Amino acid sequence: MTEPTDLIYMSAKQVSEYLDLNEKKVYSMANDRILPATKITGKWLFPKILIDRWVMDSCHSGMLSDRMHITGSDDPLLSMLVARMMSQVGKSELISYSSTGSRLGLDLLSRGYADVCTLHWGSVEERSVRHPALLQGYANHQQWVMVHGYTRKQGLMMRPDMHHRCQELDKVSQQSWRWVARQAGAGSQQHLEQWLMKQGASFEELNSSIVAQSERELAGYIARNNADIGFGCQSVALESGLSFVPLVTESFDFVMPQGIYFRRQLQRLFNLLAEPQTQQLAATLGGYDLTDCGKLLWNGQ
Repeated sequence: MTEPTDLIYMSAKQVSEYLDLNEKKVYSMANDRILPATKITGKWLFPKILIDRWVMDSCHSGMLSDRMHITGSDDPLLSMLVARMMSQVGKSELISYSSTGSRLGLDLLSRGYADVCTLHWGSVEERSVRHPALLQGYANHQQWVMVHGYTRKQGLMMRPDMHHRCQELDKVSQQSWRWVARQAGAGSQQHLEQWLMKQGASFEELNSSIVAQSERELAGYIARNNADIGFGCQSVALESGLSFVPLVTESFDFVMPQGIYFRRQLQRLFNLLAEPQTQQLAATLGGYDLTDCGKLLWNGQ
């Protein structure tokens, strides 16, 4: 008889015996993407090494894990800090960050494909309403916590030669300028549509045929003169040599399962955000305020 330690893949029955769980519960957890598994010709298979990793993550609140994957909203400061952390840990750990937009990031978090999701779905004044309302649309939100990262300036990005033409904000949406959109579910697109609504306009009325998957991609289209104007954060505009008109101060926050909050990589990131060197970097990039970084904002209730 093959011992569990000799297995590469396990059946649902073997997993139920290995973890002392009801076999129906194993199937349910696999379907809900809680247990790592793959379905081949209608049969679930569970890689034993990933089952062991899942147990380790669960029983130690992730403190012994050697990897952390961040997804969600795009941000230059976070990208630089994650790269700095990876240069410090070398080959001993993996800390990764892929920007997907707020909604897709939350989908990935809810399915267990990511450890942390960043989002910016409302202004600082509206954060306490908009962010929890967004999170409560996910089935396992009761197990999540939301922690404040920092605030960012969001607004219109355009080439320097167009800056003077964007000062009369009530006329911006009436121009025939070529707009770059963000994908559905991105926080920047949400901000743009909310701002347009306050101007008595809608995104459908704009001249827009390009959709960017990140703020840096959006800025690139404008800098190359493939488009004229778009919506994003101040730091992206500055690094791309674009002009910027601020419209909203938003809250850029971190969402994660409760256990992940104690993971050493995440705590290292929050400690890094509090360092004077990071404060100086944020000031250089432009538009950031790191006050109250790491403050617990929401606990799933």
